[in-house]
Amino acid sequence: MPNLETDQLHTRPGFRTQPVLPSLSEVHRSLVVPASASFLRKLLAFAGPGFLVAVGYMDPGNWATDLAGGSKYNYSLLSVIMISNLMAILLQALSLKLGIATGRDLSQACRDHYSKPVSFFLWLICEIAISACDLAEIIGSAIALNLLFGIPLLAGVCITALDVLIVLFLQNKGFRYIEALVMTLIAVVGGCFAWEIVVSHPDVFGIAAGFVPTAKVVTDPGMLYIAIGILGATVMPHNLYLHSSIVQTRRYALTSAGKREAIKFATIDSTVALMFALFINAAILIVAAATFYKAGRSDVAEIQDAYQLLTPMLGVTGASTLFALALLASGQNSTLTGTLAGQIVMEGFLNIRL
Repeated sequence: MPNLETDQLHTRPGFRTQPVLPSLSEVHRSLVVPASASFLRKLLAFAGPGFLVAVGYMDPGNWATDLAGGSKYNYSLLSVIMISNLMAILLQALSLKLGIATGRDLSQACRDHYSKPVSFFLWLICEIAISACDLAEIIGSAIALNLLFGIPLLAGVCITALDVLIVLFLQNKGFRYIEALVMTLIAVVGGCFAWEIVVSHPDVFGIAAGFVPTAKVVTDPGMLYIAIGILGATVMPHNLYLHSSIVQTRRYALTSAGKREAIKFATIDSTVALMFALFINAAILIVAAATFYKAGRSDVAEIQDAYQLLTPMLGVTGASTLFALALLASGQNSTLTGTLAGQIVMEGFLNIRL
């Protein structure tokens, strides 16, 4: 088990208590960042945590709102996805700065700053929120298994819930294994939707216009309702706890200069990963607009409906299968990172390891 460095053992202004062992202590500062390496090598050394965080911004909960927005309002809500993503980039940058600068993740910082009753209350609402998010992610994976293999939803939920064992196994092997798995699944989702965009033949000029904010988003009640849904599906509070912890898996220098450099590279990693999440969410909406809105099917808001209609409406064999495969990869990714976030919150607020 790694030891905390000396300067991490001192109480900083604003904290009531000293930090104890870090969350995810078995992987804390386990990945070496060569001090004399080139810019590219350091960038690659820091690459990974941002993609684990980005998973939360492209989970199955986003799919229904993106599908509804595209099928009902064409490309108009792309601006909402873009603005939500820019907000996420800012929040995640602040989260990683907290983790690197203080040596605490967000839950540890809350515990060391607030009283025990307040910390317990914060832990409770965090766990409830993570459970609610996990529920949508597990159901999303179960739906994908049902669509692809005909597995009943209840059995699919049980299979997906076993992801926690995968996390524990890979965590003991090394954090890079978790990152590699997550990034591979993200690549699967991205590849599937890149192909879906190509075969759906969207209006390029309509897409460009959709990224320009319009007042109609707030004046049209129906559009506002879906826009709020997109924003709500994008905001993932547990990502703030997750990011502030896993960014500390890198063994950067604990000097002021070393931390500044770590913040720089971690911010690049986070921004690139979240721009990929922007592509995925925008792609779902674009495919829905190019396929369903163009055909006058503004009622398609359910994942199952989209699956049933994609192949016949596009006239391309395998379109629905790739859609479900992307959903499965997205759901599996989300449950993996949700499990990590729950572990971090439990360890950070209560100092309890399961």
